[in-house]
Amino acid sequence: MSNPRLALTALFVDGAPSRASVRHPGRLGVLLAILVSAANASGTEATAGDTVSDYALHGQMTYTEQESSDFSAPYRGPNSLSPHQGRQTFDATLFLGRRLGAGGEIWINPEVDQGFGLDNTLGAAGFPSGEAYKVGRNRPYFRLQRLFVRETVGLGGDTEDVESTINQFARRRSTDRLVITVGKMSVGDVFDVNQYAHDPRNDFLNWSVIDAGPFDYAADAWGYTVGLAVEWYRREWTLRGGLYDLSTVPNSEHLQPGFHQFQWITELERRYVLRDLSGKLAATVYQSHGDMALLRDAVAAGAASGGPVDPALVRHYRTRTGGSLNLEQGLTPNLALFARLGAGSGNVEAYEFTDIDRSALFGLAVKGAAWRRAPDGAGIAYAHNRLSADRERYLAAGGLGILVGDGRLPHAGPEQILETYYNWGPVSGVNLTFDYQRIAHPAYNRDRGPASVFAIRAHYQF
Repeated sequence: MSNPRLALTALFVDGAPSRASVRHPGRLGVLLAILVSAANASGTEATAGDTVSDYALHGQMTYTEQESSDFSAPYRGPNSLSPHQGRQTFDATLFLGRRLGAGGEIWINPEVDQGFGLDNTLGAAGFPSGEAYKVGRNRPYFRLQRLFVRETVGLGGDTEDVESTINQFARRRSTDRLVITVGKMSVGDVFDVNQYAHDPRNDFLNWSVIDAGPFDYAADAWGYTVGLAVEWYRREWTLRGGLYDLSTVPNSEHLQPGFHQFQWITELERRYVLRDLSGKLAATVYQSHGDMALLRDAVAAGAASGGPVDPALVRHYRTRTGGSLNLEQGLTPNLALFARLGAGSGNVEAYEFTDIDRSALFGLAVKGAAWRRAPDGAGIAYAHNRLSADRERYLAAGGLGILVGDGRLPHAGPEQILETYYNWGPVSGVNLTFDYQRIAHPAYNRDRGPASVFAIRAHYQF
């Protein structure tokens, strides 16, 4: 095939990817052969024409397969991680853009998804695959993940050129500017961004590595919501604010109509240069407003009735607050350090993301240019996730979180995750990643684990 866009289209039948391509790991080689052929025929770099075009078309396909090792599991509950299992996910996305005047643009991201995370995306607060949604299906299905309008208003200062890429037009823009985004999007498109640990299609996979674990950001079960974000760039500073819709109930597939339940987010970012190496520090604070249960009330209600611990019985309109710090720092031209610290209200049930009350993350990312393989990259990260006392008592009483719940928790401990990956780029636009994670005390349970999770990820992007 001479056109990478035709290569993407060829994998679709009546608008859905061929099941032969995505349901059987043995067909991965066929998929990669098509991708390599397309990438050899056409690169992914922006051309000069992109700067004047009123339209943009990009796309991506990602196949991920994970397997868990044998590990100690003397008992299990509804939300437990299982040993000796393998699962796969596939997604294909188009990124279609149209300019709207000098600074306006509209983007739409239709997507086809298929597959399951380990245990249907359950069993660890730091879940091992950011490519696995909370909704798993055997057959490919269609979702409209993003549909948003963005307006950029120049406020003076120097100018800089940005390249054409996913959801971004090539353009010259002012370093001092106001950016307004409204529509359906992911909170992670704007907030808690880290260039070394934020993209499960290209770098790390674990949820508590690619995002701050306690950042209970507004989202449906696929990780998207509707709302408004405003960003003010002024020299080395950026101030961001966002208002987003929560889902109807915790961990729901449906968003709350009318913003009756919503979330405010504020972020302050400072960029700097230290010894000719760039760095960034950002502080993010969120506050969710919605029908949520106090964990101690759920435990008390279950004890009084003799029934199961059910937070739905004691939900009332209240707030949940949290915050995080996010650091990027270059150490050499090819080596960088990244870190996150976060904490959230541990007395309230988690609403959208995962069951982490306090977390610490640090890691290293290295570019392949260090060993003369510029398309390659590698990284290593360590995440330390902890429970609040209220959430520990809730899980010990048999309560279920968004992702965790072994039915009991007699010996609680921190969930400790080590992840490392190597990302190999054989040709332009194609990447093959080998990933390993070790999860000690999955779901904060010292009686279970440690679990090893192995993954291979194939990714194509144009």
